[in-house]
Amino acid sequence: MRLPILSKVSSSYRIKRLIVGQMQANCYLVIDESLGQAVIIDPGDDAEYIIDTVTQLKARPMAILATHGHFDHVMAGFALQHTFSIPFYMHPLDQFLLDGMDASAKHFLGLPRADPAPTITHGLEGDMVLVCGSIKFFIIYSPGHTPGSVSIITKDEKNIFVGDLLFHGGSVGRTDFSYSDATQLIHSIGKILDLPDATIIYPGHGDPTTVGGETLYHRAI
Repeated sequence: MRLPILSKVSSSYRIKRLIVGQMQANCYLVIDESLGQAVIIDPGDDAEYIIDTVTQLKARPMAILATHGHFDHVMAGFALQHTFSIPFYMHPLDQFLLDGMDASAKHFLGLPRADPAPTITHGLEGDMVLVCGSIKFFIIYSPGHTPGSVSIITKDEKNIFVGDLLFHGGSVGRTDFSYSDATQLIHSIGKILDLPDATIIYPGHGDPTTVGGETLYHRAI
């Protein structure tokens, strides 16, 4: 499956991190510098800020990719989906989290969201390949934190977006939710740590890290 508007050009892209919402979640813009096409990974909250940044960068979003369905990573999805008329990709096993987005936002933030949840246009599955301009992404199914968690790696294996799978400094995603699975989480982290040591890990919260750096904390995996 491919994202719309494909072009055969040499890969040259940049990554812009936006810290959004009360939960300080990371939203990433991955932009093809030759064509200006971009994907939005984990739209989080604060659609206006994301839209303003996209406009300032003169980028053309082609799709939204969600690593998982937790409300703090998808709340701006509806507004972005309709502002830019672009598809929203997420693993269908996390649909129940979109269905409960208002309740979760009210529980954690004290108020429900004004916008409805985004609509999954295409399901993300492991081993899928997505292309935006010259940027090719591979999808790695990495459940544990949620049933439908995925990681998104660039073809050159230089960058991977892992959502709440693991974080800088050895921390890992929560597995105390009724739908989480600690054994699956450990297995999923193992997949990520099999990548080259220099691969940069972009988590759903906090600063980037590297596979080599995190391997120091997860030698037993």
